[in-house]
Amino acid sequence: MDAAQAAILIGIGIFGGAWNAIAGGATLFTFPALIAAGLPPVMANATNYLALLPSNAAALPAYREELKGLGKQLLPLLLVSGLGAVVGSVLLLVSDPDLFVSLIPFLILVATGLFAFGDRLRAWLLNVMGEGRGTTAIYAALFISSIYGGYFGAGLGIILLAIAQLMGFSNFHIANSIKNLLATSFTILSLLVFGIGGLIAWPQAIVMMAGSTIGGYMGGHLAKRVNTRYIKGVVVAFGLALSLVYFARTFT
Repeated sequence: MDAAQAAILIGIGIFGGAWNAIAGGATLFTFPALIAAGLPPVMANATNYLALLPSNAAALPAYREELKGLGKQLLPLLLVSGLGAVVGSVLLLVSDPDLFVSLIPFLILVATGLFAFGDRLRAWLLNVMGEGRGTTAIYAALFISSIYGGYFGAGLGIILLAIAQLMGFSNFHIANSIKNLLATSFTILSLLVFGIGGLIAWPQAIVMMAGSTIGGYMGGHLAKRVNTRYIKGVVVAFGLALSLVYFARTFT
């Protein structure tokens, strides 16, 4: 890695970190950048987790009041998402990623729809299935999404925002604080698996981490100053664009 590559990785880390803290989906920028830096795709994927970890963690102080108010509601979310992340990370180590990668554009598109229509869908789901069964289905969705997050993770922020909304956290800032906390916690668990498996390229990861730390802190504060209606619009638009990009990459 030369100086030019390091500068590019820092710059993309800042942008990706800010975007991840605000809306999620920064993998669209950071994962290709790591491949362009010469890393094999699987190693670029694992390295990307470490590189973007600060973008979620650095945003948490900006949401400390929202998280403090949630209290014990966070524990089952952390346990379910953490278990799913470990399962997904182990799958990455032992399986061929081609099939799962081919599902990525579909997963992102569904997640974007969930975020856009989450309140209506949750009301319908709980009305049809009942409170207990509806909640169970949503936790199952969190577990499955976390497996995906541990395996690849592109667009995962949109998925977590959608699930938080389905669980009744309709306030964007509260949902975003949950997204950042879950992403931070299960990213750490995935990194333990990847580190044991020797998949992390440490020089590239540390350089991009420096940028994503700055970007994540800036993005966490910026998100709270922007009209939530506009943020939701940006998230939905970005999710659609992200899905189109992955459809094109996968099927053309």
